[in-house]
Amino acid sequence: MMFPMRQTTALLAFLLGLVAFPLLAEKLEVMVPMRDGVKLATNIEKPDGEGPWPVILTRTPYGKDQRGANMGGAFVAKGYVQIVQDCRGKFRSEGRYRAFEDDRMDGFDTIEWIAKQAWSNKKVGMVGASATGITAYLAAMSGTPYLKAAFVSVAHGSSQRYSTAPGGIFLKNMSEEWLKRQGVEVANTMRPVIRHYDDDARANDIRTYLPNINVPFYNVGGWYDIFLQGDIDGFVELQAKGGPGARGNQKLVMGAFGHGALSGDLKYAANAARGGADDPVRWFDYWLKGVDNGIMKEPAVKYFVMGDTMTAGAPGNVWRTAASWPPASTPTSFYLHEDGKLAAAASTVASAKKSYVFDPKDPVATAGGGNLMMERGPMDQRPVSNRPDVLKFETAVLTSPVEIAGAVTAEIFVSTDAEDTDFHVKLVDVYPNGYEALVLDQGYRMRYFMGLDRPSLIEKNKVYKLTIPLWSTALVFNKGHKIQVHVQSSNNPRFDVHTNTWDAIKGYDASVKATNTVFLSGKTASRVILPVTKAVGGEAGAGSQ
Repeated sequence: MMFPMRQTTALLAFLLGLVAFPLLAEKLEVMVPMRDGVKLATNIEKPDGEGPWPVILTRTPYGKDQRGANMGGAFVAKGYVQIVQDCRGKFRSEGRYRAFEDDRMDGFDTIEWIAKQAWSNKKVGMVGASATGITAYLAAMSGTPYLKAAFVSVAHGSSQRYSTAPGGIFLKNMSEEWLKRQGVEVANTMRPVIRHYDDDARANDIRTYLPNINVPFYNVGGWYDIFLQGDIDGFVELQAKGGPGARGNQKLVMGAFGHGALSGDLKYAANAARGGADDPVRWFDYWLKGVDNGIMKEPAVKYFVMGDTMTAGAPGNVWRTAASWPPASTPTSFYLHEDGKLAAAASTVASAKKSYVFDPKDPVATAGGGNLMMERGPMDQRPVSNRPDVLKFETAVLTSPVEIAGAVTAEIFVSTDAEDTDFHVKLVDVYPNGYEALVLDQGYRMRYFMGLDRPSLIEKNKVYKLTIPLWSTALVFNKGHKIQVHVQSSNNPRFDVHTNTWDAIKGYDASVKATNTVFLSGKTASRVILPVTKAVGGEAGAGSQ
């Protein structure tokens, strides 16, 4: 699900501008006991002097002794105790590793132990990217009163919603491949993998604990990161519904980057990734040392509006600020038509629909998007989008730029002749040279039409409405471009391929083909809803919701 440690550290340093400082510190390793007696290997570096000091903690599955794990001792040189701990079952720590299952209470026990040490002033901050950011979220969910602030990037507060099964579809590449690299044995799982939103999912979901979380988080996310919506939702949920110490004290920065270097032909300037983020020392100085450095007087949100990267002077490609997320916008509908158009009004053709045959043995290949351990970002969709099992809909050439910022949603009316199936939707920015730049892509499993916690048998060939969150973005579709939407039923290996069966089966040899249909008119007019924030001159090309 996350970067190897060397890449995580490199990403955090890249985003935050951290540099190594001369290190004058005492360093030691301690085995910190957890409530069940398991001891976790913990590196502690203290500044010269008497103390007590505030503490910066990182909990990692990638090895506390790996190069760069302590970020060059940056915090020690700034007057903090810096602690890096191997997660349970990893490297020098005892116990068995169960990815993120034990980190909530292990985080609690570790921070409670820190608060009892003579060198600690009982104020703890946590810092991390990816997996190490997720451990910070989990520690905050534990309710420990000594965690006073966190600075995280490319992280989230709910595995089920963001890294296991968004839309009810198992993220195969991320989940299985990452676990294998962590030394976790992954069984030859029946297909499709079924992941309901259940009590286990709620146990590690930030929404379960919001009123008891009093931690100010500084979130840094990327528009092509695998966890982009996790960064945003963590900010929004804590800002509005967290405990008294969290409400109104959150920060969010969203840039144009992914979980690693972006692939494809679009090249964003270097400041598109790191240009909006603060040095975490400044964040911790405010919350752990009481330094009035003005950081909380600044706008709560900084976000990069992406734009055409192939045309000099194109609108967008700028940083903006906002008091909250999302910025004000007009929900604007783009309807899918039987002739492949994407337009402001729904089709007037009676019973308009389009069908395709989805064969699980021949899935549509992944081409970019929010990926891990494979190519990612705004890649060209043409190598995969001209198949008969991909439906494409596009606007006329835009006569003026259209800017969007916020969440994108697809509402599609569908049927299938199978027991169950998946639907995936992509939002694409088509350049004048034909390049189909992927903006967003997500899917939804049909059995969850009543909700991700309510799997329900469907009737074959009956029409159902699926509401698919495509997550969020900030982008200007430039004049001369086209807005495009794709509908398909596979995206492999990013998502687990459905077998079109209700029950999981041993393999794809026993899978079945499905004829899947999208309905396009009347009360079953399918559409995508874009958060249009600005249309520069002329007609934007779509109508308001």
